[in-house]
Formats: sequence, structure tokens, C-alpha cells
Amino acid sequence: MECSPAVTSTGTSATRLIVLRGNSGSGKTTVARAVRARYGQGCALVEQDYLRRIVLRERDVDGGIAPALIAHTARFALDHGYHVVLEGILARVRYGAMLTDLCHAHRGRTTVFYLDIPWEETLRRHATRPQSSEFGEAELREWFLPGDLLGIEGERIIDQGLTTEETIELVAAELNGVPPATRILD
Repeated sequence: MECSPAVTSTGTSATRLIVLRGNSGSGKTTVARAVRARYGQGCALVEQDYLRRIVLRERDVDGGIAPALIAHTARFALDHGYHVVLEGILARVRYGAMLTDLCHAHRGRTTVFYLDIPWEETLRRHATRPQSSEFGEAELREWFLPGDLLGIEGERIIDQGLTTEETIELVAAELNGVPPATRILD
């Protein structure tokens, strides 16, 4: 995929951009927060839900401004020398172009992970979350996008075969520049 002509480079050769995507309940927020906590200062956590739902109070609809705010936030952190862990459902139809441009524009190492969790496991995991009282199966089914890959070179698929801790270790190793020692699907 090529960048749009107006895309400006971002970050440095030393910054790392980690993108964690997947359906609601796949574990991406848990993983992203744990990875950032382990890394400590110098790593920004950019959460789609926080920027879209809390900051903008915007529904995830065509024509929304959340993709632009997410891109600007990630770029700001990268341009100031922070590593970035960007997480969210980040549906390809609304966020794909922005994510592709961001990934190609980043001067440092970029890794995109897609947490590919089947519907039944998504429901089971959702029942254990604090948000389970805020929305249920009907909303999850509406949001569920199986196999919503970006198609970016090197995109990695993590299936339900990895535990949460193994997934955290895998992503943390990528952030720290250590080759992964655990099984993933490419």
C-alpha cells in the first residue's frame, strides 16, 4: 500500500509504533495497558475508546473526526520521542486509510497486531469485563468484524491460543526490540 501524497513522516528511527486491533472483548486494552505499564515513561498509550467516546463523545460513524484525532495524538507523541501503543477496534472501513498512512509515515519500527478471537470466546470474555453491564450481546454482534485485517505488510495475527500473559510478553518484546519467543500466526 502506498501513502497518500500529503502524508508527512513522523517519529524517529528510534521510536516504535505498536498497533493493537481486534473486536470488543478480544483483550487489546488489557494487553496495551499492561505493555505500557511495563515499559514505563516514554511510552504513550493511545486508546481509541478514550479519544472517541470520552474526549469527543462521538459515535463511531462514517465522517467522524475520531480517526484524525487518533492520528494527530499518535504523531504528536512519536514526534516528541515517545513510543506509541495504539489500541482499539479501529475498523478497517473507517480507520484503515489513517492507520495505513500512519504506519507508512512512521520512521521507526512499526508492528500491527490483530487479535483474532472467535465470536463464542468474545462473548465469554465480555462477561468478565466491567463493561458487561454497559452493553451486551446485541451490541457486540453489531460491532463484531471477523478477520478485519488491514493488509499491511508484516501484520501479525494473534489467535485465542495465546494466553493474555503470552500476548503481553509478545507485544512487550516487540516494543523493547526483542525478537518474539512465542508462537504467533503471520
